[in-house]
Amino acid sequence: MVLVLTGVAVIMGGILAYVNHLTEGPINDQKAKALADGIKSVMCVSDIKVAKTDTVRQNDAKGKELTYIIYQTQDAQGKDLGAAVESTTGGFGGDLKVLVGFDPEGKILGYTLLEHAETPGLGAKADKWFQQGEKGDIIGKSPAEPLTVLSRPLLLRVVLFCLQ
Repeated sequence: MVLVLTGVAVIMGGILAYVNHLTEGPINDQKAKALADGIKSVMCVSDIKVAKTDTVRQNDAKGKELTYIIYQTQDAQGKDLGAAVESTTGGFGGDLKVLVGFDPEGKILGYTLLEHAETPGLGAKADKWFQQGEKGDIIGKSPAEPLTVLSRPLLLRVVLFCLQ
């Protein structure tokens, strides 16, 4: 009985590893496409290119390392459009990967969620919380303006970092 169960577990583990290997490439391609589409979305421009990518690491008040990936963007003519900043923050159901767009003056152009594992119908609405016209509207805010949406800390960490 133990040998049969062990054999089944080893075979199923091998099958799972093989399927994971087969799907690894398409999953990475889909993530890259989602990032490219997200950058276009938060920068509010469809013809855009990433001119430079920087990674910034800093520690929060509790000592946890936070990583921010900054995508400097340009239009087709090479004009600076600002930057899209990606960060991962903890949500209630898992990590939230957030992308926030800033114009050259530092005003927020838009934001989107690249990945999340939040509860459908509740936490999954995080992609709308700070959008224009919503209760926590941050679109168009600049570093000089105080943020009044402190009741939604999930996405605020990225925005506050960028407004420093």
